[in-house]
Amino acid sequence: DTADVYGKRGGSETCLGKYLGARRKDIFLASKFGGPMHAPEDKNGNMKGCSRRYIMQAVEASLKRLNTDWIDLYQMHRFDQETPLDETMRALDDLVKQGKVRYLGFSTLVGWPFVDMQWTARQLGTTPLTCCESEYSILKRGAERDLIPAMLKHGAQLLPYYPLAGGFLTGKYKRSAPLPEGARITKGERYQGMFISEENWDILDRLEAFCAARNRTLLELAFGWLLAQPVIATVIAGATKPEQLEANIRAIEWELTPAEVAEVNEISKKD
Repeated sequence: DTADVYGKRGGSETCLGKYLGARRKDIFLASKFGGPMHAPEDKNGNMKGCSRRYIMQAVEASLKRLNTDWIDLYQMHRFDQETPLDETMRALDDLVKQGKVRYLGFSTLVGWPFVDMQWTARQLGTTPLTCCESEYSILKRGAERDLIPAMLKHGAQLLPYYPLAGGFLTGKYKRSAPLPEGARITKGERYQGMFISEENWDILDRLEAFCAARNRTLLELAFGWLLAQPVIATVIAGATKPEQLEANIRAIEWELTPAEVAEVNEISKKD
């Protein structure tokens, strides 16, 4: 999972393109477009959005950086209120027909734009959205208000990011101890404000007790709970060290029962 704006104007895609090589056929590759590139050559601020002109420009640039002929999942990075939806959906459908893109998605979306895009695709007879990316975890449940019900109704799936709540659900943060150096949550007040609160500490205590009673870890619970949700296709989980990646892979082995999911929902309920 990457995007054209990641890594200073395409750096992430370029790095990934160099790595893939012969592995490309074994990789499901997702990228995004639409966010402002802030490129030096973009004097008028036009390198953004979901117009047909920019979509065609953006996909060719991403394909070149990724060193590939196709992108498996191409996602709009933000909702463009200045471009008619039919223009956007027709352009994306053309990319699918050309074989440059296989599936369409959206990132950081709420319910009503998703429904609007699915309805537009249906009316036009173009390719609909297959999935959406959204923040979703045991601690962050905003997607349940309208996005997830809309996705279930329209047969799409969710790709949750921040599944570990900025590391808060790894078990390495303790209420009575300083935050560990180098952790994402220590990089600024933004992350700390998103996840650290007395209410979340209380929930964390209850979740850790739930895990201890089953000889499981909080990390396993964070992934297991997500994968037990019917709307989830897969989980977007970042890692800065090989051992973190290995731990994330091992964590998916816990298949929660419906009763366990219900209990976790109850003990993580917020006021």
